[in-house]
Amino acid sequence: MAVAEDVCTETTGATALGVPAASAMAVGTAAQEVGLKRGEFAIAVHLGLIRLMVPRDGGRPMVGRDEIERLRSQDGFPETLRERVRTVGTAEGARRLGISPDRFTRFARAGCLTPITFYLNRYRAIVWLYLADELTGFAAREPQLLTGRSPGWLRDRLEGGADCRAGNWRSRRVERLLSLTEDPWARVAVLADTLDPVQLAEVVDDPYERAYVARLRPEPAFGPTGPVWARETMAHLMRADEPDELLWRRVNLIMELDNAREVRPAPRPGGDRRAIPSPGSERAPAPDPRADADADADADADARSQSKSRSRSRSGPESDLVPGVPSSVPPSPCPGPGPVHAPTGAAEPVVGLLARIGLRRRTSREANRRQSPPRRAMFGE
Repeated sequence: MAVAEDVCTETTGATALGVPAASAMAVGTAAQEVGLKRGEFAIAVHLGLIRLMVPRDGGRPMVGRDEIERLRSQDGFPETLRERVRTVGTAEGARRLGISPDRFTRFARAGCLTPITFYLNRYRAIVWLYLADELTGFAAREPQLLTGRSPGWLRDRLEGGADCRAGNWRSRRVERLLSLTEDPWARVAVLADTLDPVQLAEVVDDPYERAYVARLRPEPAFGPTGPVWARETMAHLMRADEPDELLWRRVNLIMELDNAREVRPAPRPGGDRRAIPSPGSERAPAPDPRADADADADADADARSQSKSRSRSRSGPESDLVPGVPSSVPPSPCPGPGPVHAPTGAAEPVVGLLARIGLRRRTSREANRRQSPPRRAMFGE
């Protein structure tokens, strides 16, 4: 039995309202009201043809009755709506274009045609579906590709083993979801779906932020239906697999994450930990203004004694000091069994964009290599 992709239609960007029961209906009932199947209704939501509403107290998305009336008032309803969401496979698409199914597949693999959805057949193979309207537009725009010999760029791309169907479908879905929401953290959640957990942890290194992003990920319009292996296939298709796409997704996620952090921080259990005072700060005594004069005098005496000692030791081999390093910074203590904290006067290194994209793990390995002593190579290494 085929498993349709109605499990991947999202409600990101849906209006969050207190929806009374009398003015809204479930998505399954709404699909029957407008005469669409579940898959067709899911595509209509994805294309923005039907707007969903999410109750404020949570729960499944719903469709307002005014939205149903708006659809019914359109000219040619329901045939016009069905034609806009009509999908075709490879065989029917090839007949519409007047070409062979093999040539249709080559166009799709080369990126000339973008799938709108997919389903899994009984053999768990992915069957891509395309909008019939888009195929008609492609035939009107590119009539020279439908006849004669394929151009050189298309042959070179196919000979290199290119298959742009999953990438084009993924890009189309991400762009649509980003256009449906203005919430910065919801946009981060959309882009987080394109990375695997390991790469996501490298970009979003805060576990509280990752948990918050996981709660904001797009929800299916009809709920998480379908078997587990179908949802796993969906999750696998959502993740970028080409190096160029991986780099592009990571860069976009970093920019959206920085913007979300500036707008508002991610919620944390017990409030913002940055507002909690550091250990030992509550026991620090309040400064006594009467002791300022004595402290200044002691500081002047210490400074004079340190300058004399440095002048006496300047003739030795240790006189070649590194310029720009303040002498007031104490040497770092030897690491003990407990956690080692950096001195408060030392400046923290600035993590650049390239390091956050893919060089963070390499930087940490080099730092560990410099700090750890050389060891013997074990057998089998």
